[in-house]
Amino acid sequence: MSNRRRPAILVLEDGRTFRGESYGSVGETFGEAVFTTAMTGYQETLTDPSYHRQVVVQTAPHIGNTGVNDEDDESGRIWVAGYVVRDPARIGSNWRATGGLEDRLATEGVVGICGVDTRALTRHLRERGAMRVGVSSLTEDPAELLARVRQTPRMVGADLSAEVTTAKPYTVEAEGEHRFTVAALDLGIKRNVPRRLAARGVTTHVLPAHSTIDDLLATGADAVFFSPGPGDPATADHPVGLAREVMRRRIPLFGICFGSQILGRALGFGTYKLGYGHHGVNQPVLDRATGKVEVTSHNHGFAVDAPLDRVVDTDFGAVEVSHVCLNDNVVEGLRARDVPAFTVQYHPEAAAGPHDADYLFDRFAELIEGGKHA
Repeated sequence: MSNRRRPAILVLEDGRTFRGESYGSVGETFGEAVFTTAMTGYQETLTDPSYHRQVVVQTAPHIGNTGVNDEDDESGRIWVAGYVVRDPARIGSNWRATGGLEDRLATEGVVGICGVDTRALTRHLRERGAMRVGVSSLTEDPAELLARVRQTPRMVGADLSAEVTTAKPYTVEAEGEHRFTVAALDLGIKRNVPRRLAARGVTTHVLPAHSTIDDLLATGADAVFFSPGPGDPATADHPVGLAREVMRRRIPLFGICFGSQILGRALGFGTYKLGYGHHGVNQPVLDRATGKVEVTSHNHGFAVDAPLDRVVDTDFGAVEVSHVCLNDNVVEGLRARDVPAFTVQYHPEAAAGPHDADYLFDRFAELIEGGKHA
């Protein structure tokens, strides 16, 4: 490692301590420690708003190999609260690279730590669950940092969509022939969502999280989309009410990740915190409609509490679980039978991949087409 690195420590809220060296910006940061099993796509991970207030541990040992570029960001900034890697690349090399990862982290003030046994750290989080953490290159005293870790807010009860949403509406135009118009509620949207819709002839109006039903309808929308985002869905009462209003009007509705949890609540289901969440681009999910198993991209620490073994009668008619994670039987999607609404808990827009679930945007387009001819 470079001689210019400063000693750094990582302290979990249960007191477990890891020592390493500074990576990115020198300083101190706090958040919820989560690990991602993705071996590629670190730039997309860093710029995903759903990682707001989370300290991300990369299980892949070598990070920074391909540098960073000006094309792969999923938002306008890095959102992770902190970054933990084992072996940072000495040199980033790729024909698309416009800079180095560590320089980007330092420029944006992201405090990280390297030289950490990320395998041991990941095993600890798997066994004990996601927890609050502090990373510091300002102090070497674990007890001092631990006291501050335990004063930081937990992710349960965190209402974060207002902190990541767009300040003002914007539009992403359809590619080629315009087919449909979608109003997207930005709870922490990733850039690849409107891109995947645009490829299907959809013009997307992205609206702030506090938007009303009148704001959505004023776009002339044929359908509504609820985006991914960070935080505890139990706090998101405004989007839940908005989703119920959309379904009352029988407007086609699609929700991804946090948006799926919002729709789950709107349909009358509860939500709960997962032990350590699903974070990575290699999660197996069963599409119960087709029987196919998809390799999918995930980033969620909460899930919908819905029964896997039966259809549920809700205020909006019959609803069933459409997708299930094969690792742990967590609900990964819902389908309403009597109103035009469906969700998935994972990321069909998946940048940097995989793209097994890209067909869900086709399914959304078909739902809109059906609504226009109903």
